[in-house]
Amino acid sequence: MAGVAVGLLLASSPASAAEDRVVDVVAPFEITGLDPAKSGDVFLRMRIVETLVEADAQGKPAPALAKQWTVSEDGKQWFFTLQPNVRFHDGSALTAEAVASALNVARAKPGLLSKAPIEAIAADGDAVVKITLSKPFAPLLAFLAESRAQILAPASYAGAEVKSIIGSGPFKLTKLEAPQSLAVERFDGYWGAKPEIEQARYLAVGRAETRALMAESGDADYVFNLDPASRTRLAKSDKVKLISVSIPRSVLIKLNAGHPLLSDVKAREALSLAIDREGVATAILRYPAAATQLFPPSLGIWHDASLSPLSYDPEKAEALLTGLGWKKGADGILTKDGKRFALTLTTYPDRPELPLLAAVLQEQWKEIGVEVTINSTNSSEIPAKHQNGTLELALMARNFALVPDPIGTMLSDYGPAGGDWGAMNWVNPGFQQALDGLTRIADVSQGETLRRQAVAAIQADLPVIPVAWYQQTVAVSPKLEKAGIDPFERTFGLETMRWGK
Repeated sequence: MAGVAVGLLLASSPASAAEDRVVDVVAPFEITGLDPAKSGDVFLRMRIVETLVEADAQGKPAPALAKQWTVSEDGKQWFFTLQPNVRFHDGSALTAEAVASALNVARAKPGLLSKAPIEAIAADGDAVVKITLSKPFAPLLAFLAESRAQILAPASYAGAEVKSIIGSGPFKLTKLEAPQSLAVERFDGYWGAKPEIEQARYLAVGRAETRALMAESGDADYVFNLDPASRTRLAKSDKVKLISVSIPRSVLIKLNAGHPLLSDVKAREALSLAIDREGVATAILRYPAAATQLFPPSLGIWHDASLSPLSYDPEKAEALLTGLGWKKGADGILTKDGKRFALTLTTYPDRPELPLLAAVLQEQWKEIGVEVTINSTNSSEIPAKHQNGTLELALMARNFALVPDPIGTMLSDYGPAGGDWGAMNWVNPGFQQALDGLTRIADVSQGETLRRQAVAAIQADLPVIPVAWYQQTVAVSPKLEKAGIDPFERTFGLETMRWGK
């Protein structure tokens, strides 16, 4: 597969990637379909499509296709005034009717909009979109910035089915070969600031080692998501520039809190205490990012610096398990009532560091008498096992900036029914009250107490166990200027890049 991927890119790049003045972007994300619910993030990152609301560098709402918005006193009606003179890539005009239609299609499908208390989305004249809610919902702006809420031209749809990607972004789609590649060119009719880059290609390459080799050989100009080993090697090379930034993503262990071995919070705490986070982060991730709580400092107001940090104390871990009636057998594994403390940890190799982390966790848990079998498989197995109730433990990476305000991800992952990438069989009334309160309070200072309450509940009950925080690293061609990393992973930055003189 890696050879095929490189071959595809080289076939379209007879010299080097930079020499043809086409920016070649390589990342691990496959294009699994036209529908924004499947691959909307790729189309957004390549700036083919846009959303009604954007997010600034701090994750705060910013104008996009909507130049401004107002909300009624009761918080149930929102009015979005559209940017003037916006054209889709097929030449059709952006109208309130087109926006309302696109959003109604989106909210009828799986995604965050379907979880918002929306009663109606309709045009209010040619240039204003009116969204009516059943109750006040402060995170609405963040939900409208999610990639699945992108606005496509009316001609993109056949009923509720997306048949083509006709966006309004600074680049228009010229070629699509799912699931691996697409090509774009600058849209000269763009309503906003015109990019300097004229053409770009995107290639999905799953293997991290292959992505790194493509960066080093010059067959790619912007390589996203490098594994730790490749990052260390490329840092010594003068053929690429490395850019790193802390991002709102955490390595987590998801636990089935309803499992007989994990239903007692003391058992979950013991597993947490047995993890040497600093050692894991330094040895595997190769940067100091041991997680002391769920949210990294890059998430600002969601990170509680006053919270007592998660710690490493294997002796206390063993004492907790002994207190629950577990005793080590001859092979060092805990037993009780004839049953072994044995669990299966599901993870996936899409992120190459996860299987390595799983192996380290397996050894650290073995030291306290917990037997863990690693199941490294497709990432889709985690939500599948969550849904059928067979999941025991899962090691995963969770991006808390899929929606600019983490409340969106929290509602999806830790709502009353839990979530595929969050809690499982965990109920905490105080937490749910805090989460519900945060959906109704827009003022930052008013929400501080509720956010602290929510974060503290997860820290105390451990429906998930934070392990490490992430840094994102990209390798960039020295010939490419003004390249960077969006910490909220909404764009590859094509709109600001330029070729060196």
